[in-house]
Amino acid sequence: MISEEIMQGEEKFEVPRKKASKRKMEVDNEDPVAGGEAEDGDVDLSILQPAFPPLKKEKLADGTEVRKVPVPQHRYSPLKENWMKLFEPIVEHLKLQVRFNLKSKNVEIRTCKDTTDIQNLQKAADFVRAFVLGFEVEDALALVRLDDLFIDSFVVQDVKTLKGDHLARAIGRVAGKGGRTKYTVENVTKTRIVLADAKIHILGSYQNIAIARRAICNLILGSPPSKVYGTLRTVAARSAERF
Repeated sequence: MISEEIMQGEEKFEVPRKKASKRKMEVDNEDPVAGGEAEDGDVDLSILQPAFPPLKKEKLADGTEVRKVPVPQHRYSPLKENWMKLFEPIVEHLKLQVRFNLKSKNVEIRTCKDTTDIQNLQKAADFVRAFVLGFEVEDALALVRLDDLFIDSFVVQDVKTLKGDHLARAIGRVAGKGGRTKYTVENVTKTRIVLADAKIHILGSYQNIAIARRAICNLILGSPPSKVYGTLRTVAARSAERF
């Protein structure tokens, strides 16, 4: 009888011990961020939730940011001839500093104390990059004046794997006789196109770039220009009605 009472007593005390340990494990596994503060109240939620605000201009190394645009060798002469056309918008209107580094062959643009908007730095870099890719200064300047313009670049081999004479014929179909096909695509889609060997660069709005790229891809794949012109007229009329 005594042994049975002792066993019953042990069973009575074992049940609350298990419950207490289980409750303790639940409290330990509880996330302090999701469940609130811990029991002792020493946890600070602001420490558990990190915040990374943008750096201010004064906290940078010397208060300036720099963009570098590499210039290929075949664009040295055009850059030298049109330097003042690039210099004036960047310095006078965007309030930035610009120079051409002769050692690294880069156009370096940086902010200064007169810079009013930090976004002007990226606009100036896109402006110089567009000129380096082969666009005219007047066309590239639209990237500074307007916010919804972009540059899309691709290679003929991205559309179709061509080599030798087949590649030359595909580029010829895109350009047309005397550049007639390229000018037609530009005027209809309101874009600017640069053919640099097998590379093609398109400057314009997102929707217009998509229309021009589709037409150029059809020309690369072998469609005759007359068929591409008809498709362009239909798509251009549809987009004009949409707006």
